[in-house]
Amino acid sequence: MSPALPPYSDSERDDDSDSDLDVESVAGWEPPPVNREYDGDDLEMGDEEEHGGNVEATHVAETRFLRKPFIKKYGREAGRQVAGAEESAAGYAEYQERLQELDGNDWGPFRSQMDWEVARWAKLRGSTSTALTELLQINGVADALGLSYRTSRELNHLIDESLPSGRPIFERHEVVVGGEAFDLFFRPILPCLRSLFGDPDFAKDLIFAPEKLYTDAESSDRMYYDIHTGKWWWGTQNGLDELKPGGTVVPVIISSDKTQTTTFRNKSCYPMYATIGNIPKEIRRKPSRQAYILIGYLPTTRLEHIKNKAARRRALANLYHACVRKILQPLEATGLEGLDWKTGLGDVHHCHPLFAIFGGDYPEQCLATGTKNGECPICPCPTHELGDLAAMYEPRDIGAVLGALAKSEGNVTEFTKACKAAGIKPLFKPFWENLPFCNIFMCVTPDILHQILQGVLKHVFNWVKEAYGPEEIDARCRRLPPNHNVRLFLKGVTSLSRISGTEHGQIARILLGLIVDLPLPGGQSPLRLVRAVRAILDFLYLSQYPVHTTATLHKLDDALKRFHENKSIFKDLGIREHFNFPKLHNISHQSMFIKLYGTADNYNTEYTERLHIDFAKDAYRASNRKDEYFQMTLWLERKEKILWHEKFVRWRRFGSPAPAPRHPRIQMTKSPSVYGIRLNTLAAKYGIRDFETAFAFYAISFNNPTYNSRQIATTAETFVLPFQTINAFHKVRFWIDDAFGREGAPQVLDVLHVKPGYTDRRGRNVGGRFDTALANLGNGGHIGVSGYCVARIRMVFTLTETATSAVFRNNRPPKHLAYVELFSNFSAQPEANHGMYKITRFANPIVRILPVDQLGRTVHLFPQFGRVAPRDWTSSGVLDDCPRFYVSPWSDRHAYITVN
Repeated sequence: MSPALPPYSDSERDDDSDSDLDVESVAGWEPPPVNREYDGDDLEMGDEEEHGGNVEATHVAETRFLRKPFIKKYGREAGRQVAGAEESAAGYAEYQERLQELDGNDWGPFRSQMDWEVARWAKLRGSTSTALTELLQINGVADALGLSYRTSRELNHLIDESLPSGRPIFERHEVVVGGEAFDLFFRPILPCLRSLFGDPDFAKDLIFAPEKLYTDAESSDRMYYDIHTGKWWWGTQNGLDELKPGGTVVPVIISSDKTQTTTFRNKSCYPMYATIGNIPKEIRRKPSRQAYILIGYLPTTRLEHIKNKAARRRALANLYHACVRKILQPLEATGLEGLDWKTGLGDVHHCHPLFAIFGGDYPEQCLATGTKNGECPICPCPTHELGDLAAMYEPRDIGAVLGALAKSEGNVTEFTKACKAAGIKPLFKPFWENLPFCNIFMCVTPDILHQILQGVLKHVFNWVKEAYGPEEIDARCRRLPPNHNVRLFLKGVTSLSRISGTEHGQIARILLGLIVDLPLPGGQSPLRLVRAVRAILDFLYLSQYPVHTTATLHKLDDALKRFHENKSIFKDLGIREHFNFPKLHNISHQSMFIKLYGTADNYNTEYTERLHIDFAKDAYRASNRKDEYFQMTLWLERKEKILWHEKFVRWRRFGSPAPAPRHPRIQMTKSPSVYGIRLNTLAAKYGIRDFETAFAFYAISFNNPTYNSRQIATTAETFVLPFQTINAFHKVRFWIDDAFGREGAPQVLDVLHVKPGYTDRRGRNVGGRFDTALANLGNGGHIGVSGYCVARIRMVFTLTETATSAVFRNNRPPKHLAYVELFSNFSAQPEANHGMYKITRFANPIVRILPVDQLGRTVHLFPQFGRVAPRDWTSSGVLDDCPRFYVSPWSDRHAYITVN
């Protein structure tokens, strides 16, 4: 069980009896066919449709995440330890045995801590090898630091000879396609997977068996989280138990994507990464945990000597599959037979590494599956039906495809016709042909980065630009108020070129606010366009949920349905003639894959895209650009040795690393930003009106908790402030706990800025920034806006010890207080079409002084611009100029759960 989930309910019991097993049906097990493919046609994908129903309240589905899940464990001995396995050192103890004699030196084989720290800096954070050598050759530097090396070459020799390799080294192979040889650099796949399985940093968190999670005791609302909670692992385990009872499934996740290593020379690199689904996704998603391993560099040749384009495409596809087949071929036998692998704690399991997921963008998916560009790589939907949500087809027939591929040794014409009839290109021995339990069409999962952000959302954004024109969209973009989680495009968004996935994610946070009350040119109603944008944003945010249930999957499907119901507006505006493009169709499979493999963050390529920096770009820069792959692989091996030794030193000195500390929900600086601000300057600097009255109300109510409002008002008339200066803080940090209630989930940083205007170094006036936040009026919950009110924070301050003692007689008040201006209350329901709450800024605002801990989080507001955004409004002043706003739920995932 993943440690990020709460423990299962005490009422749940482990039932090992076969008669009570709730086993998914998987076609092809009885008995397994010769190709041993995994066919998901009978995965009961519709068995839960009756339970979701329509959500009556906004947060009913999400509230279920806060309960402890009910867990049904796999009843057989899946993932059991191997009895009688030979005991031997494991993890860091095994690594220590491979080192030379340490003689009590915690940093060995380095002489001292300084010797080790300099080596670590040089390989992980340092400059070039030449610069390091020049530094160490300065007279006296190496001796003063007590270093055992004086040049970069000597350091490399020490690393190569004295540090054991925690992961296998790269090998160079030749792959011959069409009579031409190509270099392929890769590591043996099985030792790579074994090193991940045996990493001591993952040992306590490894998952060995599938589970079913439910939000209720009746098992009507299933929960999906890590891979082991999906249907694929359960079904595969059931099929494997028919052959090898008690084995441990090791889901192999492969990702590949070509990337540029240089900016101007058009030099590219084709890395391939691997990880295993036994490692929880909260670990896999963090590059610092090194749960992904680079297993190879594929050839990047374009085969330009082949002049016929069709022949060139076929040759490139065959080259790709020949290379990947050579890398993954060891999985063909071991997937069925299994191997005894040891965890970092020394426990031995009989492991079956099975190819489960292929991560890549759409061209990669077509290349891997052998489908034609422009088609769906998952199902045989005709190209003219890709834009129709009703055109939902079962996944491609893997049996028919394998039957066609079996004819590759015969007549070429018959082979080509058979492949065409099966719906794929004529591939010669694709890499997945003989992999056990593999249906490649069920392995190419929809991807948030490439298919939603860089696919569907990119198209919708371009359609919106064309519908409204750039001038008014950019004018509104330049007048949005700032927020910590939202990027301000002060030069507009319509002129951006080569927009990255991160930038599309930022555009998604403001897109609806740019068009919500903007009329369409020509007088057409914009309601369908607004509904379509809202629906695709809902789909994007729901797709990124780290936990899903049957109920939230209904919401996901409903969002896509609403988009298709309203997309015709783009046809009516003459922007689109059809919607038959693969990425729009592909996301319709999202719910199916979440049920199969868990939530989409299990296989989002955004994680491996980040690895390109370390394993491709930085590695290439470390080479001399000649025969670069030899140098890149050696550079990476040395870096991995240093990283592994760093973890070993930490273990040797401190034992197992303690879990990351939890931050307090509100974090303030130790010292105020400004001391001794006089009260008579607050209006000019902070825009504060009548501080004395607001403070009097707070102090009297705090000292006299039984007073009613009339008694407080009467007493305030004679209240006299015993101080004339206060100390101000210009920043408040919120560490927000996971909105889904997951134990151990990382906290998210949110920052509130409360800073007056100032003059910069060039003498220019910079406007003040007073952010808005959710103020808890006493009964606010974990999610939802009930009990909250939007407040603009004008000042965060503290009193001196003398002033505090003079005002508060009996009880000590909270140290940090906030002067806030309240907006109008939230309406009972958000607006029907765009789904956002409307609030109003009062001309004479209601002011309060609240303890800072009554502030929940920051909140972003969209000004209600009207038909045309007033050109005298600015980003820094719009909160003062605009009287009406929409509350944005798009600033981050927590806001989407809370303000929705």
